[in-house]
Amino acid sequence: MVARMRTVEPSHHILVVEDDNEIATMLVELIKDHGLRASPVRSGAEMDRILQRHPFDLIILDAMLPGEDGFSICRRLRSAGTIPILMLTALTEDIDRIIGLELGADDYVTKPFNPRELVARIKALLRRASYGAETSERKPLTKMTFSGWMIDPRSRRIVDPEGAEVLMTTSEFDLLLAFCHNPNQILTREQLLSMTHAGTAGPVERSVDAQISRLRQKIEPNLKEPIFIKTVRLGGYLFAANVEYLP
Repeated sequence: MVARMRTVEPSHHILVVEDDNEIATMLVELIKDHGLRASPVRSGAEMDRILQRHPFDLIILDAMLPGEDGFSICRRLRSAGTIPILMLTALTEDIDRIIGLELGADDYVTKPFNPRELVARIKALLRRASYGAETSERKPLTKMTFSGWMIDPRSRRIVDPEGAEVLMTTSEFDLLLAFCHNPNQILTREQLLSMTHAGTAGPVERSVDAQISRLRQKIEPNLKEPIFIKTVRLGGYLFAANVEYLP
């Protein structure tokens, strides 16, 4: 059987939050040249107004904006929903990337950027949001449970043992899905990056630790003594849970 390549729908609409007119224009033209729609805004306030009127599939967010900065906007967006966020900034320190990812960004690109790489990352995020993570051997979209939690890969819903739905970012969901498909196995950071970024070049390796930290905050009863996501020294991480597939 020949696997079909997942494609990005031309109807996908991307919001570009960038105060530099030259960069914003270049980004919009680049996105449109690759068959997607794009709209630019210059600030968090403008972003809020347009989000009230139109739905978007992904937000490209500059970190250094006038007024409310991109990090604050990222935190606010993530607390309100799960739309994919790609941070864009001239800051080059790893710590800045980690902070952005910890606040809820799904990926991070520094200026100056390679246009081809940026488009690849955009399309990868859109694919992940639409279809979930892909691996070389596609896992079934069957509902799964562990310790009272329920994961539905098809609808991308997660319900805790009390029956409440837990909101997760695209990256967080894909990470948990990778763990559930490989329980009680040591997974390296490189493997986790591959599983959750669909084969594209992901953010720095340390970003996996940031994503793990965010995921733990949502599923671990005690962050000081995690019972599900175990850190394996010099190895990576292990998901210590008995995962069952539902009929």
